[in-house]
Amino acid sequence: MPDLTFDDVSITYRTSGRNDRGEVAAVRGVTLTLPSGRTLGIAGESGSGKSTLAMSVLRLLPRSARLDGSVRIGDTDVADLTFGELRAVRWAEASIIFQGAMHSLNPVRTVGEQILEALELHVRDTWKTDKTRKARVGELLHSVDLPASKADAYPHELSGGQKQRVMIAMALACEPDIVVADEPTTALDVIVQKQILDMIGRLVTERGISLLMISHDLSVLASVCERIAVMRGGELVEVADAVTICTAPTHPYTQQLAAAFPEIGDPESRMNPATTREQIAEPDGNALHEYSQADADVVLEARSLTVTYRSRGAWLRAVRDVDLTVHRGEIVALVGQSGSGKSTLARTLVGLQQPDNGSIVRFRGTDLPHRGAALRDFRREVQMVLQDPSAALNPKLSVYESVAEGLRVQRFRGDERERVAQALTDAELTPPEHYMNAIPQELSGGQRQRVVIAGALAVGPQMLVADEPVASLDASARGDILALILSLRRRLGLSALVITHDLGLAWNIADTVAVMYEGEIVEHGPAEQVLLDPQHDYTRTLLSAVAVIERRS
Repeated sequence: MPDLTFDDVSITYRTSGRNDRGEVAAVRGVTLTLPSGRTLGIAGESGSGKSTLAMSVLRLLPRSARLDGSVRIGDTDVADLTFGELRAVRWAEASIIFQGAMHSLNPVRTVGEQILEALELHVRDTWKTDKTRKARVGELLHSVDLPASKADAYPHELSGGQKQRVMIAMALACEPDIVVADEPTTALDVIVQKQILDMIGRLVTERGISLLMISHDLSVLASVCERIAVMRGGELVEVADAVTICTAPTHPYTQQLAAAFPEIGDPESRMNPATTREQIAEPDGNALHEYSQADADVVLEARSLTVTYRSRGAWLRAVRDVDLTVHRGEIVALVGQSGSGKSTLARTLVGLQQPDNGSIVRFRGTDLPHRGAALRDFRREVQMVLQDPSAALNPKLSVYESVAEGLRVQRFRGDERERVAQALTDAELTPPEHYMNAIPQELSGGQRQRVVIAGALAVGPQMLVADEPVASLDASARGDILALILSLRRRLGLSALVITHDLGLAWNIADTVAVMYEGEIVEHGPAEQVLLDPQHDYTRTLLSAVAVIERRS
Protein backbone atom coordinates (compact mmCIF):
# COMPACT_ATOMS: atom_id res chain seq x y z
CA MET A 1 0.00 0.00 0.00
CA PRO A 2 1.35 3.47 -0.87
CA ASP A 3 2.11 6.44 1.35
CA LEU A 4 0.41 9.77 0.64
CA THR A 5 2.93 12.63 0.63
CA PHE A 6 2.51 16.39 0.38
CA ASP A 7 5.93 17.87 -0.40
CA ASP A 8 6.17 21.67 -0.04
CA VAL A 9 2.68 22.08 -1.52
CA SER A 10 1.38 25.57 -2.28
CA ILE A 11 -1.96 26.17 -4.00
CA THR A 12 -3.01 29.55 -5.40
CA TYR A 13 -6.38 30.59 -6.85
CA ARG A 14 -6.88 33.20 -9.56
CA THR A 15 -9.95 35.30 -8.73
CA SER A 16 -12.00 37.41 -11.13
CA GLY A 17 -15.35 39.14 -11.48
CA ARG A 18 -16.94 41.38 -8.87
CA ASN A 19 -14.82 39.94 -6.07
CA ASP A 20 -11.49 40.07 -7.91
CA ARG A 21 -8.65 39.94 -5.39
CA GLY A 22 -5.93 38.83 -7.80
CA GLU A 23 -4.12 35.65 -6.78
CA VAL A 24 -5.12 34.18 -3.44
CA ALA A 25 -2.83 31.70 -1.69
CA ALA A 26 -5.01 28.95 -0.18
CA VAL A 27 -2.18 26.58 0.85
CA ARG A 28 1.39 27.66 1.63
CA GLY A 29 4.37 25.32 1.74
CA VAL A 30 2.71 22.29 3.37
CA THR A 31 4.86 19.20 3.89
CA LEU A 32 2.99 16.26 5.39
CA THR A 33 2.98 12.46 5.11
CA LEU A 34 0.24 9.90 5.66
CA PRO A 35 2.04 6.54 6.01
CA SER A 36 0.46 3.43 4.57
CA GLY A 37 -2.30 2.02 6.75
CA ARG A 38 -2.29 4.95 9.18
CA THR A 39 -4.74 7.71 10.06
CA LEU A 40 -4.15 11.46 9.91
CA GLY A 41 -6.55 14.28 10.74
CA ILE A 42 -6.32 17.82 9.42
CA ALA A 43 -8.01 20.42 11.60
CA GLY A 44 -8.70 24.06 10.87
CA GLU A 45 -11.41 26.59 10.24
CA SER A 46 -13.12 27.66 7.03
CA GLY A 47 -10.54 29.17 4.72
CA SER A 48 -7.60 27.40 6.38
CA GLY A 49 -6.89 25.43 3.19
CA LYS A 50 -7.60 21.96 4.56
CA SER A 51 -10.24 21.01 1.97
CA THR A 52 -8.17 22.53 -0.85
CA LEU A 53 -5.25 20.36 0.24
CA ALA A 54 -7.50 17.28 0.35
CA MET A 55 -8.93 17.91 -3.13
CA SER A 56 -5.41 18.11 -4.56
CA VAL A 57 -4.92 14.39 -3.85
CA LEU A 58 -7.00 13.44 -6.91
CA ARG A 59 -6.63 16.69 -8.89
CA LEU A 60 -10.15 17.83 -8.10
CA LEU A 61 -9.18 21.50 -7.87
CA PRO A 62 -10.79 24.00 -10.27
CA ARG A 63 -8.94 25.32 -13.31
CA SER A 64 -8.32 28.60 -11.50
CA ALA A 65 -5.99 26.77 -9.08
CA ARG A 66 -2.22 26.46 -9.50
CA LEU A 67 -0.32 23.84 -7.51
CA ASP A 68 3.39 24.13 -6.73
CA GLY A 69 5.35 21.38 -5.03
CA SER A 70 4.20 17.78 -5.35
CA VAL A 71 1.42 15.48 -4.16
CA ARG A 72 2.51 11.85 -4.38
CA ILE A 73 0.68 8.56 -4.00
CA GLY A 74 3.55 6.19 -3.39
CA ASP A 75 6.25 7.26 -5.86
CA THR A 76 3.76 8.73 -8.36
CA ASP A 77 3.35 12.49 -8.60
CA VAL A 78 -0.36 13.10 -9.17
CA ALA A 79 0.42 16.07 -11.42
CA ASP A 80 2.27 13.79 -13.89
CA LEU A 81 -0.69 11.46 -14.47
CA THR A 82 -2.48 11.51 -17.81
CA PHE A 83 -6.27 11.72 -17.70
CA GLY A 84 -6.53 7.96 -18.28
CA GLU A 85 -4.02 7.21 -15.53
CA LEU A 86 -5.77 9.61 -13.18
CA ARG A 87 -9.11 7.95 -13.90
CA ALA A 88 -7.58 4.60 -12.97
CA VAL A 89 -6.27 6.02 -9.68
CA ARG A 90 -9.60 7.59 -8.69
CA TRP A 91 -11.84 5.19 -6.78
CA ALA A 92 -9.43 2.25 -7.21
CA GLU A 93 -6.34 3.60 -5.37
CA ALA A 94 -7.72 6.67 -3.62
CA SER A 95 -11.26 7.89 -3.05
CA ILE A 96 -13.02 10.78 -1.34
CA ILE A 97 -16.00 11.02 1.00
CA PHE A 98 -17.28 14.49 0.19
CA GLN A 99 -18.56 16.92 2.80
CA GLY A 100 -22.20 17.29 1.71
CA ALA A 101 -23.86 13.96 0.95
CA MET A 102 -27.07 15.81 0.07
CA HIS A 103 -25.29 17.72 -2.70
CA SER A 104 -22.92 14.95 -3.80
CA LEU A 105 -25.52 12.30 -4.65
CA ASN A 106 -27.47 12.45 -7.91
CA PRO A 107 -31.13 13.07 -6.94
CA VAL A 108 -32.59 11.28 -10.00
CA ARG A 109 -30.66 8.01 -9.69
CA THR A 110 -31.01 5.33 -7.04
CA VAL A 111 -28.11 4.99 -4.65
CA GLY A 112 -27.50 1.46 -5.95
CA GLU A 113 -27.02 2.81 -9.49
CA GLN A 114 -24.55 5.38 -8.20
CA ILE A 115 -22.45 2.77 -6.39
CA LEU A 116 -22.61 0.51 -9.48
CA GLU A 117 -21.13 3.29 -11.61
CA ALA A 118 -17.78 3.06 -9.85
CA LEU A 119 -17.77 -0.74 -10.13
CA GLU A 120 -18.54 -0.56 -13.88
CA LEU A 121 -15.71 1.93 -14.46
CA HIS A 122 -13.20 -0.15 -12.49
CA VAL A 123 -13.97 -3.76 -13.32
CA ARG A 124 -12.12 -6.44 -11.35
CA ASP A 125 -12.25 -10.22 -11.41
CA THR A 126 -14.43 -10.23 -8.30
CA TRP A 127 -17.15 -8.13 -9.98
CA LYS A 128 -16.93 -8.87 -13.70
CA THR A 129 -20.60 -9.55 -14.29
CA ASP A 130 -23.80 -7.63 -13.56
CA LYS A 131 -24.72 -10.28 -10.99
CA THR A 132 -21.46 -10.01 -9.07
CA ARG A 133 -21.55 -6.20 -9.21
CA LYS A 134 -25.06 -6.14 -7.73
CA ALA A 135 -23.92 -8.57 -5.05
CA ARG A 136 -20.98 -6.23 -4.34
CA VAL A 137 -23.41 -3.31 -3.87
CA GLY A 138 -25.29 -5.37 -1.26
CA GLU A 139 -22.01 -6.18 0.52
CA LEU A 140 -21.02 -2.52 0.59
CA LEU A 141 -24.35 -1.40 1.99
CA HIS A 142 -24.16 -4.11 4.63
CA SER A 143 -20.64 -2.94 5.59
CA VAL A 144 -22.02 0.52 6.39
CA ASP A 145 -24.98 -0.92 8.33
CA LEU A 146 -27.63 -0.39 5.65
CA PRO A 147 -29.94 -3.14 4.33
CA ALA A 148 -29.38 -4.20 0.72
CA SER A 149 -32.92 -3.02 -0.09
CA LYS A 150 -31.72 0.60 0.25
CA ALA A 151 -30.01 0.17 -3.14
CA ASP A 152 -33.40 0.90 -4.73
CA ALA A 153 -33.92 4.12 -2.76
CA TYR A 154 -33.41 7.62 -4.09
CA PRO A 155 -31.35 10.08 -2.00
CA HIS A 156 -34.40 12.07 -0.89
CA GLU A 157 -35.84 8.90 0.66
CA LEU A 158 -32.89 8.57 3.03
CA SER A 159 -32.03 10.44 6.22
CA GLY A 160 -28.87 12.53 6.46
CA GLY A 161 -27.03 9.75 8.25
CA GLN A 162 -28.12 7.16 5.68
CA LYS A 163 -26.94 9.38 2.81
CA GLN A 164 -23.57 9.75 4.53
CA ARG A 165 -23.33 5.97 4.86
CA VAL A 166 -24.00 5.63 1.12
CA MET A 167 -21.15 8.08 0.45
CA ILE A 168 -18.84 5.91 2.56
CA ALA A 169 -19.98 2.78 0.69
CA MET A 170 -19.21 4.49 -2.63
CA ALA A 171 -15.75 5.50 -1.40
CA LEU A 172 -15.01 1.88 -0.41
CA ALA A 173 -16.53 0.33 -3.54
CA CYS A 174 -13.29 -0.36 -5.44
CA GLU A 175 -11.22 -1.25 -2.37
CA PRO A 176 -8.98 1.84 -2.38
CA ASP A 177 -5.77 2.05 -0.40
CA ILE A 178 -6.38 5.67 0.64
CA VAL A 179 -9.63 7.34 1.70
CA VAL A 180 -9.96 11.11 2.12
CA ALA A 181 -12.93 12.07 4.34
CA ASP A 182 -13.84 15.76 4.13
CA GLU A 183 -16.02 16.67 7.15
CA PRO A 184 -17.91 13.33 7.00
CA THR A 185 -20.08 14.10 10.05
CA THR A 186 -20.91 17.78 9.49
CA ALA A 187 -24.53 18.60 10.46
CA LEU A 188 -25.24 15.04 11.64
CA ASP A 189 -26.83 14.58 15.04
CA VAL A 190 -24.71 13.22 17.88
CA ILE A 191 -26.05 9.67 17.72
CA VAL A 192 -25.58 9.34 13.95
CA GLN A 193 -22.18 11.07 14.22
CA LYS A 194 -21.01 8.50 16.74
CA GLN A 195 -22.29 5.68 14.53
CA ILE A 196 -20.46 7.09 11.49
CA LEU A 197 -17.21 7.66 13.39
CA ASP A 198 -17.33 4.18 14.94
CA MET A 199 -17.98 2.71 11.49
CA ILE A 200 -15.09 4.60 9.88
CA GLY A 201 -12.76 3.49 12.66
CA ARG A 202 -13.89 -0.13 12.30
CA LEU A 203 -13.51 -0.16 8.51
CA VAL A 204 -10.05 1.43 8.67
CA THR A 205 -8.92 -1.19 11.20
CA GLU A 206 -10.45 -4.18 9.38
CA ARG A 207 -9.27 -3.21 5.89
CA GLY A 208 -5.96 -1.51 6.66
CA ILE A 209 -7.00 1.63 4.80
CA SER A 210 -5.00 4.86 5.04
CA LEU A 211 -7.37 7.62 6.20
CA LEU A 212 -6.95 11.36 5.75
CA MET A 213 -9.81 13.02 7.63
CA ILE A 214 -10.72 16.72 7.54
CA SER A 215 -12.68 18.45 10.32
CA HIS A 216 -12.85 21.66 12.36
CA ASP A 217 -13.73 19.65 15.49
CA LEU A 218 -10.73 18.20 17.32
CA SER A 219 -12.88 15.83 19.36
CA VAL A 220 -14.19 14.25 16.14
CA LEU A 221 -10.67 13.78 14.74
CA ALA A 222 -9.36 12.44 18.04
CA SER A 223 -11.97 9.67 18.03
CA VAL A 224 -10.61 8.25 14.75
CA CYS A 225 -7.11 9.58 13.96
CA GLU A 226 -3.70 8.72 15.41
CA ARG A 227 -2.10 12.04 14.41
CA ILE A 228 -3.54 15.51 13.80
CA ALA A 229 -2.16 18.39 11.74
CA VAL A 230 -3.55 21.87 12.40
CA MET A 231 -3.80 24.41 9.57
CA ARG A 232 -4.40 28.14 9.71
CA GLY A 233 -4.28 30.59 6.81
CA GLY A 234 -3.03 27.87 4.47
CA GLU A 235 -0.07 26.91 6.67
CA LEU A 236 0.66 24.09 9.08
CA VAL A 237 0.96 25.45 12.61
CA GLU A 238 1.25 22.21 14.59
CA VAL A 239 1.52 18.45 13.95
CA ALA A 240 1.53 15.84 16.71
CA ASP A 241 -0.22 12.73 17.96
CA ALA A 242 -3.94 13.20 18.60
CA VAL A 243 -3.71 13.07 22.39
CA THR A 244 -1.06 15.79 22.50
CA ILE A 245 -2.92 18.06 20.08
CA CYS A 246 -6.15 17.77 22.07
CA THR A 247 -4.79 17.91 25.61
CA ALA A 248 -1.42 19.68 25.52
CA PRO A 249 -1.25 21.83 22.36
CA THR A 250 1.66 24.25 22.09
CA HIS A 251 0.42 26.69 19.43
CA PRO A 252 -2.09 29.35 20.60
CA TYR A 253 -4.37 28.64 17.64
CA THR A 254 -4.50 24.92 18.46
CA GLN A 255 -5.32 25.84 22.03
CA GLN A 256 -8.18 27.98 20.72
CA LEU A 257 -9.53 25.07 18.65
CA ALA A 258 -9.31 22.70 21.62
CA ALA A 259 -11.31 25.14 23.78
CA ALA A 260 -13.95 25.89 21.12
CA PHE A 261 -16.20 22.90 21.83
CA PRO A 262 -17.15 22.91 25.51
CA GLU A 263 -17.25 19.99 27.87
CA ILE A 264 -20.76 19.61 29.29
CA GLY A 265 -20.49 20.25 33.01
CA ASP A 266 -17.50 22.59 32.75
CA PRO A 267 -18.56 25.67 34.78
CA GLU A 268 -16.15 27.94 32.89
CA SER A 269 -17.92 27.36 29.58
CA ARG A 270 -21.44 27.73 30.98
CA MET A 271 -22.95 30.82 29.30
CA ASN A 272 -19.44 31.53 28.07
CA PRO A 273 -18.76 30.29 24.51
CA ALA A 274 -15.17 30.45 23.31
CA THR A 275 -14.95 33.59 21.19
CA THR A 276 -12.48 36.11 19.83
CA ARG A 277 -14.70 38.94 21.07
CA GLU A 278 -14.59 40.46 24.53
CA GLN A 279 -17.66 39.36 26.47
CA ILE A 280 -19.62 40.94 29.27
CA ALA A 281 -20.47 38.44 31.98
CA GLU A 282 -23.95 36.95 31.76
CA PRO A 283 -26.31 37.06 34.74
CA ASP A 284 -26.59 33.99 36.93
CA GLY A 285 -28.41 31.31 34.96
CA ASN A 286 -30.79 30.28 37.75
CA ALA A 287 -31.75 33.88 38.53
CA LEU A 288 -32.47 34.52 34.87
CA HIS A 289 -34.58 31.38 34.68
CA GLU A 290 -36.66 32.45 37.67
CA TYR A 291 -37.07 35.95 36.27
CA SER A 292 -38.34 34.69 32.93
CA GLN A 293 -41.10 32.49 34.29
CA ALA A 294 -43.63 35.26 34.87
CA ASP A 295 -46.66 34.78 32.62
CA ALA A 296 -46.48 38.43 31.54
CA ASP A 297 -43.09 37.72 29.99
CA VAL A 298 -44.30 34.94 27.68
CA VAL A 299 -43.25 35.75 24.11
CA LEU A 300 -44.13 32.60 22.18
CA GLU A 301 -46.08 29.60 23.37
CA ALA A 302 -47.49 26.38 21.96
CA ARG A 303 -50.21 24.32 23.55
CA SER A 304 -51.23 20.82 22.45
CA LEU A 305 -49.37 21.44 19.19
CA THR A 306 -49.73 18.57 16.73
CA VAL A 307 -48.60 18.45 13.09
CA THR A 308 -49.62 15.62 10.78
CA TYR A 309 -48.36 14.97 7.22
CA ARG A 310 -49.81 12.78 4.52
CA SER A 311 -47.00 10.73 2.97
CA ARG A 312 -47.44 7.99 0.34
CA GLY A 313 -51.07 7.54 1.22
CA ALA A 314 -50.44 7.28 4.96
CA TRP A 315 -50.67 9.83 7.77
CA LEU A 316 -47.46 10.68 9.61
CA ARG A 317 -47.62 12.56 12.90
CA ALA A 318 -44.39 14.58 13.03
CA VAL A 319 -45.23 16.57 16.19
CA ARG A 320 -47.36 15.10 18.97
CA ASP A 321 -49.22 17.22 21.53
CA VAL A 322 -46.28 19.53 22.33
CA ASP A 323 -46.41 22.23 25.01
CA LEU A 324 -43.58 24.75 24.84
CA THR A 325 -43.10 28.29 26.15
CA VAL A 326 -40.39 30.87 25.42
CA HIS A 327 -40.18 33.87 27.78
CA ARG A 328 -38.71 37.29 27.24
CA GLY A 329 -34.93 37.13 27.40
CA GLU A 330 -34.93 33.33 27.53
CA ILE A 331 -32.88 31.07 25.28
CA VAL A 332 -34.44 27.64 24.83
CA ALA A 333 -32.48 24.82 23.20
CA LEU A 334 -34.64 22.21 21.48
CA VAL A 335 -32.45 19.12 21.12
CA GLY A 336 -32.92 15.74 19.50
CA GLN A 337 -31.65 13.66 16.61
CA SER A 338 -32.68 13.91 12.96
CA GLY A 339 -36.32 12.99 12.40
CA SER A 340 -37.42 13.83 15.93
CA GLY A 341 -39.69 16.65 14.71
CA LYS A 342 -37.56 19.64 15.79
CA SER A 343 -37.53 21.47 12.45
CA THR A 344 -41.24 20.81 11.85
CA LEU A 345 -42.03 22.32 15.24
CA ALA A 346 -39.87 25.36 14.46
CA ARG A 347 -41.52 25.95 11.10
CA THR A 348 -44.95 25.71 12.70
CA LEU A 349 -44.05 28.24 15.38
CA VAL A 350 -43.14 30.84 12.74
CA GLY A 351 -46.20 30.18 10.59
CA LEU A 352 -44.51 28.29 7.75
CA GLN A 353 -46.36 25.07 8.57
CA GLN A 354 -50.00 24.71 9.58
CA PRO A 355 -50.72 22.71 12.75
CA ASP A 356 -53.64 20.33 13.20
CA ASN A 357 -56.97 21.61 14.49
CA GLY A 358 -56.99 22.10 18.23
CA SER A 359 -53.36 23.23 18.33
CA ILE A 360 -52.64 26.65 19.85
CA VAL A 361 -49.74 28.94 18.95
CA ARG A 362 -49.64 32.42 20.51
CA PHE A 363 -47.21 35.33 20.20
CA ARG A 364 -47.39 37.77 23.12
CA GLY A 365 -50.76 36.42 24.08
CA THR A 366 -52.29 36.74 20.60
CA ASP A 367 -53.05 33.85 18.27
CA LEU A 368 -50.47 33.50 15.52
CA PRO A 369 -51.60 35.52 12.45
CA HIS A 370 -51.83 33.72 9.12
CA ARG A 371 -52.02 36.54 6.55
CA GLY A 372 -51.75 40.21 5.75
CA ALA A 373 -50.01 43.02 7.61
CA ALA A 374 -50.28 41.21 10.95
CA LEU A 375 -48.27 38.28 9.61
CA ARG A 376 -45.65 40.65 8.14
CA ASP A 377 -45.34 42.43 11.49
CA PHE A 378 -45.02 39.09 13.29
CA ARG A 379 -42.18 38.03 11.00
CA ARG A 380 -40.34 41.26 11.71
CA GLU A 381 -40.47 40.36 15.41
CA VAL A 382 -39.72 36.64 14.99
CA GLN A 383 -37.05 35.73 12.44
CA MET A 384 -36.04 32.23 11.41
CA VAL A 385 -32.46 31.23 10.66
CA LEU A 386 -32.58 28.26 8.31
CA GLN A 387 -30.29 25.24 8.58
CA ASP A 388 -28.85 24.99 5.05
CA PRO A 389 -27.26 28.26 3.88
CA SER A 390 -26.78 26.94 0.34
CA ALA A 391 -30.54 26.49 0.02
CA ALA A 392 -31.44 29.66 1.95
CA LEU A 393 -29.42 32.03 -0.26
CA ASN A 394 -30.27 32.90 -3.86
CA PRO A 395 -27.11 32.01 -5.83
CA LYS A 396 -27.68 34.95 -8.18
CA LEU A 397 -27.97 37.62 -5.48
CA SER A 398 -25.03 39.40 -3.88
CA VAL A 399 -24.56 39.33 -0.12
CA TYR A 400 -25.86 42.90 0.05
CA GLU A 401 -29.05 42.01 -1.82
CA SER A 402 -29.61 38.91 0.30
CA VAL A 403 -29.33 40.81 3.59
CA ALA A 404 -31.33 43.82 2.30
CA GLU A 405 -34.19 41.63 1.04
CA GLY A 406 -35.87 41.41 4.45
CA LEU A 407 -35.54 45.16 4.99
CA ARG A 408 -37.34 45.81 1.72
CA VAL A 409 -40.11 43.34 2.54
CA GLN A 410 -40.56 45.12 5.86
CA ARG A 411 -40.43 48.55 4.13
CA PHE A 412 -37.48 49.77 6.18
CA ARG A 413 -37.23 53.58 6.03
CA GLY A 414 -33.74 54.15 7.42
CA ASP A 415 -30.32 53.99 5.77
CA GLU A 416 -30.40 50.57 4.11
CA ARG A 417 -26.68 50.34 3.42
CA GLU A 418 -25.82 51.29 6.99
CA ARG A 419 -28.20 48.65 8.38
CA VAL A 420 -26.83 45.95 6.04
CA ALA A 421 -23.27 46.83 7.05
CA GLN A 422 -24.19 46.63 10.75
CA ALA A 423 -25.91 43.25 10.27
CA LEU A 424 -22.85 41.85 8.49
CA THR A 425 -20.61 43.18 11.26
CA ASP A 426 -22.83 41.57 13.91
CA ALA A 427 -22.54 38.28 12.03
CA GLU A 428 -18.71 38.52 12.08
CA LEU A 429 -18.33 39.31 8.36
CA THR A 430 -15.87 42.17 8.62
CA PRO A 431 -15.09 44.50 7.05
CA PRO A 432 -18.64 44.37 5.60
CA GLU A 433 -17.61 46.17 2.41
CA HIS A 434 -15.41 43.23 1.56
CA TYR A 435 -18.43 40.89 1.39
CA MET A 436 -21.27 43.05 0.06
CA ASN A 437 -20.61 42.37 -3.62
CA ALA A 438 -19.75 38.69 -3.23
CA ILE A 439 -22.16 35.97 -4.37
CA PRO A 440 -22.72 32.77 -2.34
CA GLN A 441 -20.41 30.48 -4.35
CA GLU A 442 -17.51 32.85 -3.63
CA LEU A 443 -17.89 32.28 0.11
CA SER A 444 -17.06 29.38 2.38
CA GLY A 445 -19.85 27.37 4.00
CA GLY A 446 -19.35 29.17 7.29
CA GLN A 447 -19.44 32.57 5.62
CA ARG A 448 -22.68 31.67 3.84
CA GLN A 449 -24.27 30.71 7.14
CA ARG A 450 -23.25 34.04 8.62
CA VAL A 451 -24.90 35.85 5.71
CA VAL A 452 -28.15 34.03 6.54
CA ILE A 453 -27.84 35.10 10.18
CA ALA A 454 -27.10 38.69 9.10
CA GLY A 455 -30.29 38.69 7.02
CA ALA A 456 -32.29 37.70 10.10
CA LEU A 457 -30.61 40.30 12.31
CA ALA A 458 -31.08 43.13 9.80
CA VAL A 459 -34.77 43.71 10.60
CA GLY A 460 -34.13 43.96 14.35
CA PRO A 461 -36.13 40.96 15.63
CA GLN A 462 -37.11 40.38 19.25
CA MET A 463 -36.89 36.61 18.86
CA LEU A 464 -34.88 34.21 16.74
CA VAL A 465 -35.98 30.72 15.82
CA ALA A 466 -32.68 29.26 14.71
CA ASP A 467 -32.56 25.82 13.09
CA GLU A 468 -29.03 24.44 13.58
CA PRO A 469 -27.51 27.95 13.30
CA VAL A 470 -23.88 26.85 13.77
CA ALA A 471 -23.93 23.31 12.36
CA SER A 472 -21.73 24.29 9.40
CA LEU A 473 -19.55 26.85 11.18
CA ASP A 474 -15.95 26.40 12.22
CA ALA A 475 -14.69 26.69 15.78
CA SER A 476 -14.16 30.42 16.31
CA ALA A 477 -17.14 31.39 14.14
CA ARG A 478 -19.30 29.03 16.19
CA GLY A 479 -18.27 30.73 19.41
CA ASP A 480 -18.63 34.20 17.94
CA ILE A 481 -22.18 33.52 16.74
CA LEU A 482 -23.19 32.01 20.08
CA ALA A 483 -21.63 34.97 21.88
CA LEU A 484 -23.55 37.25 19.52
CA ILE A 485 -26.85 35.60 20.49
CA LEU A 486 -26.02 36.13 24.16
CA SER A 487 -25.06 39.73 23.46
CA LEU A 488 -28.33 40.43 21.64
CA ARG A 489 -30.26 38.88 24.54
CA ARG A 490 -28.40 41.14 26.96
CA ARG A 491 -28.78 44.36 24.96
CA LEU A 492 -32.25 43.90 23.49
CA GLY A 493 -33.95 41.34 25.70
CA LEU A 494 -33.78 38.97 22.71
CA SER A 495 -35.46 35.60 23.08
CA ALA A 496 -34.33 32.59 21.08
CA LEU A 497 -35.47 29.07 20.31
CA VAL A 498 -32.39 27.24 19.07
CA ILE A 499 -32.96 23.89 17.37
CA THR A 500 -29.83 21.80 17.61
CA HIS A 501 -28.31 18.35 17.93
CA ASP A 502 -25.25 19.93 19.58
CA LEU A 503 -25.58 19.48 23.33
CA GLY A 504 -22.44 21.56 23.86
CA LEU A 505 -24.28 24.49 22.30
CA ALA A 506 -27.11 24.02 24.80
CA TRP A 507 -24.57 24.06 27.65
CA ASN A 508 -22.95 27.20 26.20
CA ILE A 509 -25.99 29.45 25.83
CA ALA A 510 -29.33 27.91 26.82
CA ASP A 511 -31.32 28.74 29.93
CA THR A 512 -33.76 25.92 29.25
CA VAL A 513 -33.43 22.63 27.36
CA ALA A 514 -36.31 20.69 25.80
CA VAL A 515 -35.50 17.19 24.53
CA MET A 516 -37.58 15.95 21.58
CA TYR A 517 -37.98 12.31 20.58
CA GLU A 518 -40.35 10.91 17.97
CA GLY A 519 -42.37 14.12 17.89
CA GLU A 520 -42.76 14.51 21.65
CA ILE A 521 -41.04 16.58 24.32
CA VAL A 522 -39.73 13.85 26.63
CA GLU A 523 -37.74 16.06 29.02
CA HIS A 524 -37.83 19.78 29.74
CA GLY A 525 -36.19 21.99 32.35
CA PRO A 526 -33.24 24.23 33.26
CA ALA A 527 -30.12 23.40 31.23
CA GLU A 528 -28.07 22.35 34.25
CA GLN A 529 -30.77 19.97 35.41
CA VAL A 530 -31.41 18.32 32.04
CA LEU A 531 -27.76 18.05 30.95
CA LEU A 532 -26.21 17.08 34.28
CA ASP A 533 -29.01 15.00 35.81
CA PRO A 534 -31.06 13.61 32.91
CA GLN A 535 -34.18 11.70 33.85
CA HIS A 536 -35.20 10.19 30.51
CA ASP A 537 -33.35 7.30 28.87
CA TYR A 538 -33.25 9.10 25.52
CA THR A 539 -31.57 12.16 27.07
CA ARG A 540 -28.96 9.89 28.60
CA THR A 541 -28.43 8.25 25.18
CA LEU A 542 -27.85 11.65 23.56
CA LEU A 543 -25.32 12.66 26.21
CA SER A 544 -23.42 9.36 25.98
CA ALA A 545 -22.99 9.84 22.21
CA VAL A 546 -21.23 13.22 22.48
CA ALA A 547 -17.64 13.15 21.19
CA VAL A 548 -15.34 14.37 23.97
CA ILE A 549 -11.65 15.08 24.32
CA GLU A 550 -10.06 12.93 27.01
CA ARG A 551 -7.96 15.49 28.87
CA ARG A 552 -4.87 14.72 30.90
CA SER A 553 -5.09 15.43 34.62
